[in-house]
Amino acid sequence: MNDEGTRRIWLCADDYGLSPGVNRAIRDLIMRGRLNATSVMVVGPAIGRDEVNALNAAVANHPNCAIGLHATLTAPFTPLTMHFRPLDGGLFPPLPKLLRLSLARRIDGEIVGAELMAQIAAFAALFGRVPDYVDGHQHVQLFPKVRDGFLAAVKAAAPNAWVRQCGRSARPAGRIGPPKALLLDTLSAQFRRRASRHDLAFNPGFAGAYDFSRAPDFGALLGGFLDGLPHQGLVMCHPGFVDDTLIELDPLTHQREREHVFLASDDFPRLLAANKVTLS
Repeated sequence: MNDEGTRRIWLCADDYGLSPGVNRAIRDLIMRGRLNATSVMVVGPAIGRDEVNALNAAVANHPNCAIGLHATLTAPFTPLTMHFRPLDGGLFPPLPKLLRLSLARRIDGEIVGAELMAQIAAFAALFGRVPDYVDGHQHVQLFPKVRDGFLAAVKAAAPNAWVRQCGRSARPAGRIGPPKALLLDTLSAQFRRRASRHDLAFNPGFAGAYDFSRAPDFGALLGGFLDGLPHQGLVMCHPGFVDDTLIELDPLTHQREREHVFLASDDFPRLLAANKVTLS
């Protein structure tokens, strides 16, 4: 934190590699200086040499922008390793099934670790370096047993990377909060302890989860996310342009465009200034 009390935060756009439209929206915001991190899905259908070169070009003039790995272990994507289990028709299991199996401790952490090692290696092959940080699509890195393989792989293959925890720095006074936030708090407490044992750094606070199906006012939501977020805390976002690939793969569609509109607008830097927050 600087002398004026301004907090520097991470504003991270997830899902680079999910679709061409998502990629274009993220690059546009990076070039505008409206993001300082993006997480890459190396198992996504829209990742390849051209998309990597375009992202590197966008980041070239914004060296404060980090590029991380968005570790992916849920459908409708396909593992990179031959022996990953469980599978559903050759794909990763759906999120509810993976969560149930992990809570029942029926996930093999070594198999997860092998898949994560392969995804980190794929990132390094595309970018010529290891990721700056590693997080998880749909927060899978927090799940019991999954987190063991996740943290072991990061420590082995990218020991200087930081990892994303998804717990709030403090619960809002007088209320517990939505069930999803409470679950993320609970899972993140154990994740932070284990990350510390591996000597891996992590963000001190997290925000960005909300009910995407209700098409809320993203600017109002973002103001709430910034309230109380500590210095070096992280806000997750999902900007994108809707295209056929996105519609086929993910239920989060038009809300991505609403996020992009706000982040590209003049209202966004005014919101940061009002909250004494910077991305630089």
